Amino acid sequence: MIRERAYPVEPWHVRETTLDMDVLAQSESVFALSNGHIGLRGNLDEGEPYGLPGTYLNSFYELRPLPHAEAGFGFPESGQTIVNVTNGKLIRLLVDDEPLDVRYGELLAHERVLDLRGGTLHRTVHWRSPAGREVCVRSTRLVSFRQRSAAAINYEVEVVDGKPLRLIVQSELVANETLPAQSKDPRVAAVLESPLLAEEELTTHDGGLLIHRTKVSGLRLAAAMEHEVHTTARTNLESEGYEDWVRTTTACVLKPGETLRVVKYLSYGWSSRRSLPALRDQVGAALAAAKLDGWDGLLREQREYLDEFWDSADVLVEGDPEVQQAVRFGLFHVLQAGTRAERRPISAKGLTGPGYDGHAFWDTEMFVLPVLTYTHPTAVRDALYWRHHTLPAAQDRARTLNLAGAAFPWRTIEGPESSGYWPAGTAGFHIAADIADAVRRYVHATQDTDLEREIGLELLVETARLWRSLGHHDRHGQFHIDGVTGPDEYTAIKNDNIYTNLMAQRNLTTAAETVMRYRDEAAHLGVTDEEAASWRDAAADIHIPYDQEIDVHEQVEGFTRFQEWDFVHTPPEKYPLLLHYPYFDLYRKQVIKQADLVLAMHWRGDAFTPEQKLRNFLYYERRTVRDSSLSACTQAVLAAEVGYSELAHTYLREAALMDLHDLNENTRDGVHIAALAGSWIALVAGFGGLRDHDGTLCFTPRLSSRLGRLEFSLHWRRIQLRVDIQPHQTTYTLQHSDPEEALEFLHHGERIRVTAAEPVTRPTPPAEEPSRAPEQPPGRDPLIRLPEREP
Repeated sequence: MIRERAYPVEPWHVRETTLDMDVLAQSESVFALSNGHIGLRGNLDEGEPYGLPGTYLNSFYELRPLPHAEAGFGFPESGQTIVNVTNGKLIRLLVDDEPLDVRYGELLAHERVLDLRGGTLHRTVHWRSPAGREVCVRSTRLVSFRQRSAAAINYEVEVVDGKPLRLIVQSELVANETLPAQSKDPRVAAVLESPLLAEEELTTHDGGLLIHRTKVSGLRLAAAMEHEVHTTARTNLESEGYEDWVRTTTACVLKPGETLRVVKYLSYGWSSRRSLPALRDQVGAALAAAKLDGWDGLLREQREYLDEFWDSADVLVEGDPEVQQAVRFGLFHVLQAGTRAERRPISAKGLTGPGYDGHAFWDTEMFVLPVLTYTHPTAVRDALYWRHHTLPAAQDRARTLNLAGAAFPWRTIEGPESSGYWPAGTAGFHIAADIADAVRRYVHATQDTDLEREIGLELLVETARLWRSLGHHDRHGQFHIDGVTGPDEYTAIKNDNIYTNLMAQRNLTTAAETVMRYRDEAAHLGVTDEEAASWRDAAADIHIPYDQEIDVHEQVEGFTRFQEWDFVHTPPEKYPLLLHYPYFDLYRKQVIKQADLVLAMHWRGDAFTPEQKLRNFLYYERRTVRDSSLSACTQAVLAAEVGYSELAHTYLREAALMDLHDLNENTRDGVHIAALAGSWIALVAGFGGLRDHDGTLCFTPRLSSRLGRLEFSLHWRRIQLRVDIQPHQTTYTLQHSDPEEALEFLHHGERIRVTAAEPVTRPTPPAEEPSRAPEQPPGRDPLIRLPEREP
């Protein structure tokens, strides 16, 4: 685990001041750069030492068999695994024939800085070779937000001592790197041995190109590089290449005071359809575009892109500097994961590591897309188009399961189900309602009726059909959905999961309402008035489990009568439970991996009274072990809503610092994109009280005693609203708006109207903490406590 405060607390940077070899893989994830298409892990320029090499292209995968102890009808037979593609990050330096390797000689200084405003990773190395010669190396790396297929590295070497020095810089493209063996943790990716077959190698005077394809999935990949060399010294430049690597070598002798600067331009492309010549031309064109702008132009474009993003997405936090840094770090990685994905998935790890095989899950729709809906909605549009692209595979899967509509996969890259374990995978049918809710939320927030008509309607119709066929009316007229798994994967294959039922209810209602607005398009999809009426009936009759004896909702039918888990005799080293106990033991007891019913109270808060929320929160808080990184942010939201603002703040810190402190001890496999999005959710939905259950924007702001101010922006119907919450008052302001524009919403139930000319200020009511204190399972208190108050 990364030690606390491994990175100094700064508002706009993540800085590593020493090189800790024990957490090299974790830092590679933290310092990863991406634009949603290309992902470069934060490996050292020279390639070694490394924790986990990684270069990824969104949706570039290989197929692998999914083993089953016993085969069964409908079990998926193959899975998709993200591939570590051609590595273009490598730049090796030889100092008078001594390779720069931080394990040898003497590392006099080493610093890396992730610049959240500039979108770059900067590294400074002061190294003395075993022969006693000293150099200072400064490198800056970026993956372009403006130019989707381009990345670049600026690499500078300076002689530190007072004598001339011979330098050799070797810049490479390398395919089929050797990867470390995987652990037994099921959350880790499968390791594929040499997955790429060489198709073409090309060298030029100042660069080269490699084209490969995967052995089974048949995807084709091209990677290319070119270089610019800047120095007053005489240089020699040459390139050579073989089927799995291309190298461009720069040789020179630097005198004291001289500097060698090499700019490396990279381009990547892949396709399942384009010919080899077409792909070769594509990456060549991307290189030409990057060189046209040059290094300074790429830097300028990167900063301009991020200036625009931060203007609408930045969150200002006063009172907790660690959270201030962490929420910006989280937003930066969320942006990197989705901004140029362009109708490809936003996976659980983004493009920062191979965790979960590069798969996208339901947390994209329920954690990442809500944040992007209000901060960067164009990325949400593309993500929904990707889901629609996978609709035929989901329809095929539903037919295999003898269901109507679309059964979306629990985990996938390109559409087919890649989960080999039904109870904690395919049985999580709630993903269909999560997708539908992402459509509903996006359309409400943007009024993008074109998307609603083109793909939203069909996604809503096909998911509604799934629920109507998956559920059934009993003899009393109640509608049940049986044999499913909700967000809590420790309570699997149960009847009437309350989160699933409530989200399915909204899915059914939204589909019926949308059909009424687009009757012609709905008719084209075969929807009849009778079918839409059956959706409304099912929604009205949905069963909501409730234990009348103890006056709380049941997470699933009968949950409150399950045997209690023995938390007292569960040692700390046995967490996460899924790695140390049989699923059978987990599934039949009152132990919760992650917020489930509590999550329902967030996204379907309109279905609960305030009193029910408090009783439910207290009951399930005592049984939730947070073995998932997705839990803390949701518990923060509900803790804030029911009055436990200090507990909400501790959960906020756990979500926000998940990767900066490696709290789950698996950041080495990639950062947790949904948990990082969760830090924004905990602040904006928790302490800001943001809700939009029926398409009406609502705020119920209240701050914890540790927060002196919370300020954030969001997009709502083409208007940018700035919310400034202080302990005693909240001010709402429209930004970049025409004078005649206005926005109406609720503040603690009061309807207010804000115009560009007239901001509105209202009191911020103090949080009233309930008399009964919440309890966590023994030993499962929040992982990051509140900092000590300054005297």
